[in-house]
Amino acid sequence: MNDITKVLVGIFIPLLGTTMGAAMVFFMKGEMKLQIQKALLGFASGVMIAASVWSLLIPAIDMAEANGNIAWIPAAVGFLIGIGFLLLLDTIIPHLHLDSDSPEGRPSKLGKSFMLVLAVTLHNIPEGMAVGVVLAGMISGSDIISVAGAFALAIGIAIQNFPEGAIISMPLVSSGLSKKKAFKYGFLSGIVEPVGAVVTILLTSLVTPILPYILSFAAGAMIYVVVEELIPEAQAGEHSNIGTIGVAFGFALMMILDVALG
Repeated sequence: MNDITKVLVGIFIPLLGTTMGAAMVFFMKGEMKLQIQKALLGFASGVMIAASVWSLLIPAIDMAEANGNIAWIPAAVGFLIGIGFLLLLDTIIPHLHLDSDSPEGRPSKLGKSFMLVLAVTLHNIPEGMAVGVVLAGMISGSDIISVAGAFALAIGIAIQNFPEGAIISMPLVSSGLSKKKAFKYGFLSGIVEPVGAVVTILLTSLVTPILPYILSFAAGAMIYVVVEELIPEAQAGEHSNIGTIGVAFGFALMMILDVALG
């Protein structure tokens, strides 16, 4: 495979995970059990935490050090800006979480179903950026980011996108939407990932020296989603230990993928 083919495959692997998860509406009846939902949310959290550390922050530190810069500055600065960026989006974009009846963001007359989709779309922005920046690092010929490492991240994101696609589509059916519409909304929520990946690749290719900052930025954005939304939803109410177990398995799987393939 040439570089363009590798990038295209890497970009669309995560969307495949979301699409397959959303397609579960055609095979599953009724609502997803709360325990399963908590386990999947925890699993997604674990994957994102491990990806942020192993695939983004550590390479950013190594890259800065290899360039003769103070190693921790790009990691710290990019991480905090990523947190701030998602906080800003969270404040501006109207959206609704699965465990809440009170919309967040600016007041809006959008329907409940659409705001649920916006919430997941907001989650997917940093994931798309993470895949994009790692692929950009691969294209740049960096010794820090290998082809296998870039694909390990894309596969890890796809794995955690599968339950996310199911978690967003299943409740839409329960709220009255047809299975076809619920699938479509689940699929569309994942479109932002390849778009975010392409934008990130283009930005990074124009300003290669900022690659460590963008790696850390994506990590900060992902950690914001985990701490602000995924873990609280996985820990709410009863059976919180199931969410914790999910985090452990998700983190371990992503770490294994990154270390074994990277």
